[in-house]
Parts: sequence; C-alpha cells; structure tokens
Amino acid sequence: MSNTRIAVIGLGYVGLPLAAAFAAKYPVVGFDINQQRVSELNAGNDFTLEVDSDTLKAVLTNAPETKGLLCSTQLDHIKTCNYYIVTVPTPTDKHNRPDLTPLYKASETVGKVLKKGDIVVYESTVYPGVTEDECIPVLERVSGLKFNLDFFAGYSPERINPGDKEHTVTKILKVTSGSTPEVAEKVDQLYKSVITAGTFKATSIKVAEAAKVIENSQRDINIAFVNELSKIFNKLGIDTNEVLDAAGTKWNFLKFKPGLVGGHCIGVDPYYLAQKAQEVGYHPEIILAGRRLNDGMGAYVAEEVVKLMVKKEVQVKNARCLVLGFTFKENCPDVRNTKVIDIIKELNNYHIEPVIFDPWANPAEVQHEYGCSVVNELPAGTFEAAILAVSHKEFAGIDIKKHLIPNGVIFDVKSFLPKEIVDARL
Repeated sequence: MSNTRIAVIGLGYVGLPLAAAFAAKYPVVGFDINQQRVSELNAGNDFTLEVDSDTLKAVLTNAPETKGLLCSTQLDHIKTCNYYIVTVPTPTDKHNRPDLTPLYKASETVGKVLKKGDIVVYESTVYPGVTEDECIPVLERVSGLKFNLDFFAGYSPERINPGDKEHTVTKILKVTSGSTPEVAEKVDQLYKSVITAGTFKATSIKVAEAAKVIENSQRDINIAFVNELSKIFNKLGIDTNEVLDAAGTKWNFLKFKPGLVGGHCIGVDPYYLAQKAQEVGYHPEIILAGRRLNDGMGAYVAEEVVKLMVKKEVQVKNARCLVLGFTFKENCPDVRNTKVIDIIKELNNYHIEPVIFDPWANPAEVQHEYGCSVVNELPAGTFEAAILAVSHKEFAGIDIKKHLIPNGVIFDVKSFLPKEIVDARL
C-alpha cells in the first residue's frame, strides 16, 4: 500500500479523527467546503474537541508526500488521491425523512476527480442500498466512468462517539466492505493498517449499511423502553433508577437509562431504516413507536416541571427556569439535534422564561441553529425552577438550591444530582 493517497471528504466529528489517524501513516488530504473550518484546522484547532491541538499539529503538513494531513477546500488538492472516503452528515428533514443532499453533493465532488482504479468508500450512516443505488450513479454520471470496471466502492460505517476519549476512532472495531471481493479486501487492509481494534469484513456493502443503521436503532428502542418505564413508575410513585439498579443485578439485564435521545446518530438513524422499510411495503411499528416516545421526552420533562410548580404553589406564568446544559450529551460541545430544545419550547408554551447555562456549547452556534440564547457562565439571580438536562462535569459542584426561590422546583433528567435535593428525576 506504498502508493496509497487518501482524501477524506468532510472534516467534521467523523472525518477529522479519521483523517488524523490515516495521516500518521499515509499522505492524506482533508477536503471540506467550509473555509472557516479548514483555516481553523490548519491553525491546529478543532472546535469539536475530537482531536487535540498537539495531535493535530503533529500530522499537519502543507504538502503530504510520504505522510501527513493537508486540509483544503481546493479540488485540485485531491486529484492525485486513489482512495476517497466520504464522511459527510446524513440528516433528516423537518418531516423526519432522510436528506441525502450532502451525500449527493459529496459524490459530485468526488466524481469530478475520479480516475480509473480509484476506490470510493462511504462512511455516512444510510439505509441499505444508498451507496450502490444513490451514490454510485452520481459518481458514474459526473466522472463518465463505469462502476466495478473503471472505479470501485466500499462502505465502512463510522462509529464515532462524540466526546468519548476512551473509545476513539482507532480503538473501535471497524466494519468494512467492498463492491467486489478484491476491493473488499483492499478496503479492509487499508482500515486494518490504522485501526488497532481490528476490522470485520462484511459480506456486502448492503450488509454493512444495514449493520450500522440497526446499531443505533437498537439503542433507540431500548432507551424508549426505559423512558416508558420512567413514565409508568412516576405515576406509581416508584424511583425508576432504583428499579433499574435492582433489575440490573441479573446477569443478562441490559442497563439502559431513561433520558433525552438527541445527537446525529441515535435520534436520526432509525428514520433511515423506517424510510427504506416503507419503500418496500413494510410499516415498521416498533422502530417508529420508539422514535415517537423518545421525541416526546423533552415536552414531557417540561410538563412534569410545571405540575411540580403547581403542587408547590410556585407561580408558573413569567417564572424563570434555569436549564443546565444544552448540548446533546455530557462533556461535549456538539449541539446537533439536541433534544434540550424541546424542553425550551415547551417551557415557552407555559410562558416560563428558560435561562440556559452550558459551559460547553458555543452561544453563536446555538443562536444560529436554534434561535435561543446560551450563556457559558452561571447566570445571576434566583429562579422558580431548575432542570438538569445534561450531566456536564462542571455541574457537579453547583449548589442549585442556592439559586432558587425557597420552594423552587428541581428536576433531574440525568439522575446526576443528589437524590435528596431534587423534586423529581427521570
């Protein structure tokens, strides 16, 4: 693999860690259409915090020849590559339908520089068939080349866990696949050369696509189950976490916790599988039921807070509620598809003013994406209620009661705070 030159298309949460890992061994060009992002990376800074500055600066180079990472927005810089790895987002639209626009655009970009013998590997999460039925035709149309004759393809689903410094890209076993047995082996060997956890070669691209989309669908359904349990046990006056601790003593009990299900994977991927199932004439019941339940948890939390305020005779209208956390998960700056916004919207419906404190979130990004304000420092004043929405480590030392009126309400979404100080938790 001495002549291997890799282009990674998309330098976000998935693409950058992968590009950095490959750059320690191969010449790599990281391509992104966002000039601000590329400039930031070339300065050795990653706002996602997935790659630390020292690691990034160690692999950066202006002209990779034997190894190193060049970040660029220029198409000319990826012309000489022979492996193209696509790591762009695969979101859903406002109707929860898969939006393949980023994949189509990335495929057009690759198609403009595709040459005979090149291999295009997709990592973006999709439903089975997208690589061969949607992306390959774009590559053929733009390049004028024939699939599996002039160029080849593979699929290796990303397994990045934002904010996780233990399960980093090279330490997570990688599923690989290829459009022919020979290409499947080449793709597998490429990833195996940098993934210390090893690889698993799937029997086909569609199998690899399906494996990825069910990973997160399975988690989504399991979390939906415990979210439903939380609602039931709340009505029965039983602490859900105490029930889960007791049940968890059985060796094969799955220890899922209730909570908000956001982010760019678990809250999105099941819709991709559901879409494909409906296209072939099957209506998925469990998958969509789990999605509906999880999508409703933000509003449920806000409603429970209002009920508690009424019970404690706290004025609801024009009250202020301190919301601790806005990112989709703890100790991570990622606000993509955060479900905390659902709590915010429901509080607004009750004419409660949410005051959001999150030391990790970028206020400008939150304002742009969601139209609401976030502060990075604990705000002054007192509040009628507080909701611990995200269990950032910075929240552990805060005396929340000190910031509330005497009979103020505390709701703990993450079961993070001492039980004796909270009025309710999921």
